[in-house]
Order: sequence, then structure tokens, then C-alpha cells
Amino acid sequence: MNSSVPQQAAAIAVRQNGEALEMCLIRKKGKKNWGIPKGIIDPGDTPEETVLNEAWEEAGLKGRLLGEAVGRYEYEKWYTTFVVTVYVMEVLEQHADWQESGLRERRWTSFGEAASLLMDHPVRSLLDRARRVVTNGVA
Repeated sequence: MNSSVPQQAAAIAVRQNGEALEMCLIRKKGKKNWGIPKGIIDPGDTPEETVLNEAWEEAGLKGRLLGEAVGRYEYEKWYTTFVVTVYVMEVLEQHADWQESGLRERRWTSFGEAASLLMDHPVRSLLDRARRVVTNGVA
């Protein structure tokens, strides 16, 4: 067992669409399960830098982080446990073509629909907290 737990950072990317608050989900093309942009924090990078980079690489989104992390979750992959720190990112730009657009699709959805689509995803428990950050400015 690896004694150092791989650290990742993820973005709950949000935008205001008229009166509606929406979040962005992504998935690999041809796959069933939706998720959010995330990636391993490289040596020398901060979690915040990682979040912004991953949102751009995986979803074609640029934006700004809203406050501190809203929480963490863990998951198992490759015989190890990953710890993911989750931030809320306000989307300021969305690009039609991005680094992984050939691999991934993105979908804008309400928080309620996201909760259904993320039923088996560990980030689901942080959605209410993320929505409060956006609407009230506090987790």
C-alpha cells in the first residue's frame, strides 16, 4: 500500500443562466457515468491551480474559484485511494473547442438533475454546500 495518498482537486463549475443556476458535468464519450473536472495535483502546483487547469483541459471552461474548498471525497482506483479536494468555480468563459473535446462531452444541468446523474458519485454529498456558496457566499 502506498503510504502517500494521491491528492486530486476538482471543480464544481457553475453558471447563472437567466434565473437558473446550472453546473457542468463531464464524461468520457461513449461512457455512461457523469462526473466533474478533476486531476492529480502535480508537484509544485496548488490545488487551486490544478482545479482551474483541469476545468480548462477537461471541459473547456475558464473561471474563478469562489472561496475555499467546499469539501473532500475519497475513491478507489488503480489499487489506491485518491483524496479529492472540491472547489466551486464560477464559469466566465466556455469554449467550443478544448484540449480534451475529442474525448469528453460536457453537459449543463440544474443542481437537482446533477444530483440524480451523480447518484453513485462521491461528490454528490457536496452539491448542497456548493449551491449555498454560490447563492449565499458561504458554505
